[in-house]
Amino acid sequence: MKQTRESGKAPSAEAIARMADRGEDVSWFFTNRGKMMRPVRRVNVDFAAAMLEELDAAAAALNVSRQAVIKAFVRQALDQHHLAQSVRKAG
Repeated sequence: MKQTRESGKAPSAEAIARMADRGEDVSWFFTNRGKMMRPVRRVNVDFAAAMLEELDAAAAALNVSRQAVIKAFVRQALDQHHLAQSVRKAG
């Protein structure tokens, strides 16, 4: 009879590594459906009080965190920058 795990909780990465070290088959833990996430790095940014108030107002209007607004606005600015760079190179 095939063994099944009793708990629905997946083992930790360390537990899977120990199983692999013992020569156990751990392939069923890896589905290739996930996305590799790069490590997150923290940064400190200083904002003027007026800009912080604008960010907080935008966050409240969108019902998201201040951090989410900052990330979205920076992403938008970077996308515009890359688009402008590609237009300059093409022209």
